[in-house]
Amino acid sequence: MKKILIAAAACTALICGSASAQETKVDPLHVDVLMKFAFSQAPKDWAGRTDQDETMKVCSATRNAPSAEQATAIMTREKTKIKYPEDGKLLGDWKKGESFAQSGYGQRFTDYPPRNPNGGNCYACHQMTTAEVSYGTVGPSLLEYGKIRKFAEADVKAVYDKIYNAHAAFPCSLMPRFGSNGVLTIDQIKDLVALVMSPESPVNK
Repeated sequence: MKKILIAAAACTALICGSASAQETKVDPLHVDVLMKFAFSQAPKDWAGRTDQDETMKVCSATRNAPSAEQATAIMTREKTKIKYPEDGKLLGDWKKGESFAQSGYGQRFTDYPPRNPNGGNCYACHQMTTAEVSYGTVGPSLLEYGKIRKFAEADVKAVYDKIYNAHAAFPCSLMPRFGSNGVLTIDQIKDLVALVMSPESPVNK
């Protein structure tokens, strides 16, 4: 862990330095070497985390502002990665969804080996209920999301798609590809959809 922290600090110094981002010249090769060294100390199955797929390469190269042609290609590609429940039902248990939305567990060094299911950490980016006093604002507020849309079936599917793979709807979205990247299971995603789209959910009260 100490080596990882040292490598991370070195990487930060290399990228940021004392000058502004415009003045600092970053050598991609040095960054790559430092990242690979840091992850060499991590569990072996984490090595692939530093490898960008085609979508991430485009988003990085364009600073999350792909051209219209690139955006279309991203959405087309990412839509093919979405998998649906075998029973065709997209709504799960909103109470379970609430627990996953509140949980930031998973995908960290301190969570290895896994002891609990991964969480979605939704409150880090979205306001979801009026009872929540602390929440992130990176993403839009989801208060009354389903209610505003009259709980339409088409919108239920749209929410499922966005949670499973946000890039299929918004190219270079800051939202994780929870389903495509295996962070959450299909059942967990169904539960989160229920949290957003069920009339009984506190999100829609």
